[in-house]
Amino acid sequence: MRRSLTLFLSLAVAGGLAATVPATASAQERQDIPQSHPFWANPQAKVADTAPASKLNFRVYLNQRDPAGAEAAARAVSDPDSPSYRKFLSPEQVRDRFAATQSTVDSVKSWLTGSGFGIGEVPSNRAYVEAVGTADQVQKAFSVKLGKYAVKGRTLRAADKDLSVPASLAKDVLGVIGVDQATNLLKPDHTDGADTAPTQSAKPGDVPPAKGFRNSGPCSTYYGEKVDTTDPAYNGKQLPYAPCGYTPAQLRSAYGVDQAARFGADGKGTTIAIVDAFASPTIYADASEYARRNDPEHPLKASQFSQKIFPPTPGQEAPDKCDAAGWYGEETLDVEAAHGLAPGANILYVGGADCQDLSLDQALNYVVADHRADIISNSYGDTGEDLPPTEIKAFNQIAVHAVLQGIGVYFSSGDNGDEVARVGTPTPDFAASSPWVTAVGGTSIGIGKDGKRLFETGWETGKSALTDGTYTPGFPGAYTSGSGGGTSRQFEQPFYQKGSVPDALATKNQTGGKKGRVVPDISAIGDPNTGFLVGQTQTFPEGAHYDQYRIGGTSLASPVFAGIMAVADSFDHFHHGFINPVLYKLTARTPAINDVQHVDGAVARVDYANSVDASGGLLRSARTFDYPNLTIHTTKGYDDVTGLGSPNGLLFLMFV
Repeated sequence: MRRSLTLFLSLAVAGGLAATVPATASAQERQDIPQSHPFWANPQAKVADTAPASKLNFRVYLNQRDPAGAEAAARAVSDPDSPSYRKFLSPEQVRDRFAATQSTVDSVKSWLTGSGFGIGEVPSNRAYVEAVGTADQVQKAFSVKLGKYAVKGRTLRAADKDLSVPASLAKDVLGVIGVDQATNLLKPDHTDGADTAPTQSAKPGDVPPAKGFRNSGPCSTYYGEKVDTTDPAYNGKQLPYAPCGYTPAQLRSAYGVDQAARFGADGKGTTIAIVDAFASPTIYADASEYARRNDPEHPLKASQFSQKIFPPTPGQEAPDKCDAAGWYGEETLDVEAAHGLAPGANILYVGGADCQDLSLDQALNYVVADHRADIISNSYGDTGEDLPPTEIKAFNQIAVHAVLQGIGVYFSSGDNGDEVARVGTPTPDFAASSPWVTAVGGTSIGIGKDGKRLFETGWETGKSALTDGTYTPGFPGAYTSGSGGGTSRQFEQPFYQKGSVPDALATKNQTGGKKGRVVPDISAIGDPNTGFLVGQTQTFPEGAHYDQYRIGGTSLASPVFAGIMAVADSFDHFHHGFINPVLYKLTARTPAINDVQHVDGAVARVDYANSVDASGGLLRSARTFDYPNLTIHTTKGYDDVTGLGSPNGLLFLMFV
């Protein structure tokens, strides 16, 4: 399960701000912030004025100094061919060399306070200045008129034109987010890949655990243990039943990290941060119970787990509207998977105030600004890359700062394949497509009785339902979900992919002979049909209690790979930071990466029709591996489903 923020309309804010100015600067001394007026806020859609006394919270994002220099330094510390390789900077050094100056922050604060606003958070890396005030103060400060506009069945606040700021501030402001409510058009979206049940509705501020979900039997404790001999053959074969859900020990064995434990390497000394929205009220109890039942030799100690939860943002969606209970399952999966692969690592969970990009960026920046973790796993993203320039620029500043400090940032590549079904054209998802993060794709994996990897192929699922003795549709079924990938239209080919990614992939979606960034970089278990056993408190007909079920998605792949990298940290006795240059330039040229290729195969699935028991009947289906009819494909060598491949045991830990 990977949380996807579907962008219905663009938030379009970009531009600049800088120095001390009076709040009453004349029109001749002002400068517009380009693209800060949503296109849907037009006179025909206006339904009312915004009440002058209504309260607004917003952020003024600041440009960093010398962005080209920051990116050059980020390349230098992560490129094994550079003399500055792994000579990471401290948060203080990053701030002093590249962040907005304190003078700039003071100038922006002075202008805001002079305009009547209260000042909120200014993070230590000076990424933005938060402010709060009335609509009337916003109108005067930014020289606009705020109104309410009908858009997509909703009524949202926006300005009647581009925001403007004093001209002397314009060069230092990246953009202003929160004056309009365009972020409310970013909605979380479930994916079929997770195989979880839909959440139940709740009152604002009262979000119970998600509606319960259980897997029906028969299922196998390891791949191929049980074979379906009662249903008709599928594509000429009797299918093995899907695994019940692999345990941490099985994944540690399949990816070879259990061998590192013999050398005392289990992730100890590394902190993995997990960023999601909201926070499960039962997370530590659930994760502890999960370890007790399934991995008793590796309990999750209270000293290993900590949380930072941001309070709700006034004026944003109520938690039930944002599917907070669904994010509880996301957090649970991420924590249990990361701890399962790296049982010695510390886990820091950071929960955003809501499911908007703005709040998730705040949570990510919280970790990066003061280097609170060495690895960050993120199981969310936007559908495609159609995002406003301000959001992309603000995110990339955070990502570059992480690279400079030696923090590895991992993003799930997505659970909807090439996104053609939802977007209309092939596209990877942001933020996995950012060149400064490691995009983790998903695989289907068979783990045998001895814990060894029997096979691993690209995760793209086809489904054929069995009804009255007939599979419909026939082989390879109808596409349901799979590993995200493809070639970016937003980012050009990064230096580390040159010479490693085939031109046939790099030139997709491009014009004029250009080459783009291709996703993903690496991959790990993602297919829910060969998925991970997770334990979570859910709401069942008999009440709310802990139970277990199988789950998958690239939001499994990301924390699994983050856990493997934490083990690599302790095995190699250093923090690896941004690993893409090493993966492409060195590791991929050795057997340290398993070249994931196409494998024909399928599993039999039996599911409860009502998601919890057999009283509503059973649903039977065949689920195929590596569905072939997308624009992205699993092939020999680098491909746009699994990237370079998957980690190959001790060799990977030694060569990464």
